[in-house]
Amino acid sequence: MDMIEKAEVLMEALPFIQKFYNKIFVIKYGGHAMIDEKAKNWTAQDVVLLKYVGINPVVVHGGGPEINKAMEKMGKKPEFIHGLRVTDEETLDIVEMVLAGKINGDIVSKLSKFGGKAVGLSGKSGRIIIAKKKIKYIKNEKGEEIAVDLGRVGETAEVNTELLEILINNGYIPVISPIGLDEKGEAYNLNADTVAGDIAGALEAEKLILITDVDGIMDDINNPETLHRKLTASELREMIEDGRIKGGMIPKAESALYALEHGVKSVHIINGKIPHALLLEVFTEEGIGTMITKD
Repeated sequence: MDMIEKAEVLMEALPFIQKFYNKIFVIKYGGHAMIDEKAKNWTAQDVVLLKYVGINPVVVHGGGPEINKAMEKMGKKPEFIHGLRVTDEETLDIVEMVLAGKINGDIVSKLSKFGGKAVGLSGKSGRIIIAKKKIKYIKNEKGEEIAVDLGRVGETAEVNTELLEILINNGYIPVISPIGLDEKGEAYNLNADTVAGDIAGALEAEKLILITDVDGIMDDINNPETLHRKLTASELREMIEDGRIKGGMIPKAESALYALEHGVKSVHIINGKIPHALLLEVFTEEGIGTMITKD
């Protein structure tokens, strides 16, 4: 690439930088981008660059694979019901140790390495996430709906944005692990995709960006040509209802719908295996993943 081409690339980004200046982007950091060292670096660089061009990133992360590894090392077998981790007291201790300790600290370190002022938090910090116990209903052999006790698995009852706003307004990048407290001070493990949507809605973010291991929402996960570049909320809802969205994409899709209903302008699902996927999605006309907007 010669110097003029480099200048043209920068100029392509200019209208997007102007449009999103001083806006909040909530970024759910997950998948390959959390495991591969190169992907960790370019994702951290992208987030810091967003901050330096005047956008306010807020990072939410999960850590399922790391939690599974830690549990197995401690001789405890991970158990899931319909994609949700069954969480007893011992499992919750492991989840908190991995999420709020190791992973959160690693992300903060990476962002700091590239010049970002990052602050590690959990949903417990400043009572950012007020949680309640999640009741999961499944159908038994007779087709009847029955309640399943998942233990210390929660869902968001309320998001308190005060601490986040203080940090954002003072130039910091909040990095949040999805652990919440209920009204009695009991801790709960929450789904990170869902928490990202809840926080994006509460902050009335410009964008919610979900970094995952697939190119976006596809009719056939094995056929990249079925990727949907753009969807409306009603089209996404229809895909959930007719079963085209499956497995781990379901909480992402539900998180997207919640965020759009609560003031977020657009939601993006992108592949963290692609170098600088975040910048390509935000600062180019074509983008690289799926963008979901209101109807």
